[in-house]
Amino acid sequence: MNTTTGSPASALTRLRAHARSVGGRVKKAFNRPLRILRILIRRADRRLGTAMGCSVSPLTRLRTHTQPAGKRMRKAFHYAARLLPIIAWRADRRLREGWQRLVALLQRLDGRPEMQGLLLGTFAMMSAFFLATANLGTREAIAERAAEDLRYSLSQVVPAAHHNNNLASDVGELHDTREGQISFHRARMDKEVVAVAFEMISQGYAGSIKVLLGIDTAGRLLGVRVLSHAETPGLGDKIEKEKSNWILGFDGLSLGNPPASMWKVKKDGGHFDQFSGATVTPRAVVAAISRGLQVFLRNRDRFLGIAGKPKKETG
Repeated sequence: MNTTTGSPASALTRLRAHARSVGGRVKKAFNRPLRILRILIRRADRRLGTAMGCSVSPLTRLRTHTQPAGKRMRKAFHYAARLLPIIAWRADRRLREGWQRLVALLQRLDGRPEMQGLLLGTFAMMSAFFLATANLGTREAIAERAAEDLRYSLSQVVPAAHHNNNLASDVGELHDTREGQISFHRARMDKEVVAVAFEMISQGYAGSIKVLLGIDTAGRLLGVRVLSHAETPGLGDKIEKEKSNWILGFDGLSLGNPPASMWKVKKDGGHFDQFSGATVTPRAVVAAISRGLQVFLRNRDRFLGIAGKPKKETG
């Protein structure tokens, strides 16, 4: 064996020497407690046999039953201990042969067009595998978090005092002549629809702005929240409730309060304040809310589920 300093063999030799030294100290530390434990067990066994009036102690009788099973277990472990190195050696040889074949194949394909295709296909398959694994592993958590976010957002635009049902699960759909398909949530009080909540999307300065509206049966806003946007931090993000109270200024308003013609920012001659240096963002939010109120007025009966119901006669 090569004992040159720094070689792998000499390093393993030194490591083995240290391991043996530590193992010896550990063995010595455990030997005395183990001897004491065996003595205590024997004494307890003899006293138990005397108390039971048996000529043979309980552990002695138990040993006659456990010895055959112990021998079989030792044989099984001995066989496994002999078989495992053989399996590991064969697997190592197969892996080494497979690796050598792969290296030889790559060397033959080096510089050829097939090599680029092989590498591209390999990386594509690996990427697809990892993406699929990550998707399967996080799908349920993402869906659960999305449901939690939806429940929280709905509670912000339709307060709990206005309903006694589960808004997240009470969902309906309708087709508006201008906005297209609208998915909405119903707020019920004793099975009677008293408010609805739905989303509107408008184009801001840096992308789409998604707004959630809560509207009661009279067409008044119960609450408004911005669900997502990509506006400039420090300027356009003031539409968020966490950054500014601006969005709370819509509570209780409707298309008649202020008049529909005043649903604009003040810079455009309307009623609502804009942000300094970021007029486009509040303009887009005001437009989305105004369009949402118009959708509700056009489809009020269908939102509230009273379309087609006969009117009550008055006597």
